[in-house]
Amino acid sequence: MTEEKGIRIAKVIAAAGHCSRREAEELIAEGRVKVNGATIDSPATFITDQSVKIDDKLIASKQAVRLWLFHKPIGVLTTSKDPQNRKTIFDMLPKNMPRTISVGRLDFNTEGLLLLTTSGPLARHMELPKNKWVRNYRARVFGKINEERLHKLERGITVDGVRYGSIKVEVEVIKGANSWLKISLEEGKNREIRKVMEHLGLRVNRLIRTSYGPFKLGDLAVCDVKEITKAALRSNFPFLDSSELTQSTYKKPQKEKAVEEELSSEE
Repeated sequence: MTEEKGIRIAKVIAAAGHCSRREAEELIAEGRVKVNGATIDSPATFITDQSVKIDDKLIASKQAVRLWLFHKPIGVLTTSKDPQNRKTIFDMLPKNMPRTISVGRLDFNTEGLLLLTTSGPLARHMELPKNKWVRNYRARVFGKINEERLHKLERGITVDGVRYGSIKVEVEVIKGANSWLKISLEEGKNREIRKVMEHLGLRVNRLIRTSYGPFKLGDLAVCDVKEITKAALRSNFPFLDSSELTQSTYKKPQKEKAVEEELSSEE
């Protein structure tokens, strides 16, 4: 790609933190993206003018790269909007946070660590299996444990025609028909852990993501958010240019804190 051709429109939208590149492509297909008043009909379109409008509203220029940890509770969706108007994680975030996108997703009944960022390219980097970002979970399962079959998951497994990569499982504790497992994987296909465990005769009745790469849930309270420092970003993403980073300016309002504590007690 030459400098004269500019940048792909979908990449510009993602870099602005409006949404992921895939979601930007969907917006373009729906005819909702304009540049200089002209509707863009292909995500492969290159632009040099950064004045992009979505639904006739000008989007921000490229944002500084920022990253947050969020403790997702059970019973909320990881999406920016839901046709059925169910609660999403973005309904729960402090109002003074900038627009963010999630790094991957956690399903409705999964809780724990979710990463949020202003950068579409950074989210994509962390999601791609080839970059080997390990996701760690604790899972409570119902059913009889067969440790030999669990250990074989390290070779990968095919379930209903879908190939899943290596999954490392450690039995943490067995209490009657319920057991706690520690599970590690480097990809995040739709409901992967639940589907694989079900294939082995185990029903997952609680699933908690405890870490994503070097970032850990720790003692972060349910519904709380914590921004990753500029130094940690530089350390974990050395390919980022210093000009793309910014010091944290986000402070959680007291009103938001009270709401989060209420939600935490309900959880």
